[in-house]
Amino acid sequence: MRPEDVPAVLAGQEPAAVAGLSEVFPQDLHPFPRQTIADRWLAEIEDAATSCFVIVRHDRVVGFAAVRGDEVVHFGVEVAQWGTGVAAAAQDELLEVMRAGGVQRPWLRVYAGNARGRRFWEKLGWRPTGETARGTLPPYAELLTYELAG
Repeated sequence: MRPEDVPAVLAGQEPAAVAGLSEVFPQDLHPFPRQTIADRWLAEIEDAATSCFVIVRHDRVVGFAAVRGDEVVHFGVEVAQWGTGVAAAAQDELLEVMRAGGVQRPWLRVYAGNARGRRFWEKLGWRPTGETARGTLPPYAELLTYELAG
């Protein structure tokens, strides 16, 4: 991902976040923080410890991913790609990149209230560890830690 990709990433990320995370972030109380997310992407692109990627289909950005060490920090595809297999294929490619970098036990966090996201990761073999954390944006919702063994 490059800074010039951020508008295309946000164009898909915002509607997907609104559709998929409305239980976690009710839009009347916690609307999608577009500028905050844009600023975060730009900072992470510049951060040497974070690798940011775009998911491209038919020469168009349809999703995003970011990893930091053995953690999948961000991952998502636009709503039009839900159920098409694009996200599963992107996850496979991301794991290849991580393993090539020496990662043996990747992990990630999913909002407890994100039932669709949890089903996605569990279908791909990720399992909850029992560890929890809190999100960094209001309402500071509970996050569940998942890992993928060897």
